[in-house]
Amino acid sequence: MISTEDIIKIASFFSIIAHTPGRLRVRVNPKIKDSGGNITIADIENLPNKIEGIISIKINKIIASVTIMYDPKIFSPKLWEDLIKNQNIEELTQLINRLAKEVI
Repeated sequence: MISTEDIIKIASFFSIIAHTPGRLRVRVNPKIKDSGGNITIADIENLPNKIEGIISIKINKIIASVTIMYDPKIFSPKLWEDLIKNQNIEELTQLINRLAKEVI
């Protein structure tokens, strides 16, 4: 199970490669392996099943990138960029908690 705090922690290892409304591609810092705690790749890949508005998450281990497909009507592109920059975290936390399909 992954918490909102875990999502924010994971995002701290991301840097944006490309972002268009509905599609975010990020580079993953290899240090995530050391600091990711007990969060698994399966936990990350399962987020679309847990949070409304996240359509899919594709992880490419070879080039250390993650592509997130999302509904821009639910998650504004600015919110994703704020998450990566660790800004407006309270607003993001409230939104994620409101959109959770089950307790995350």
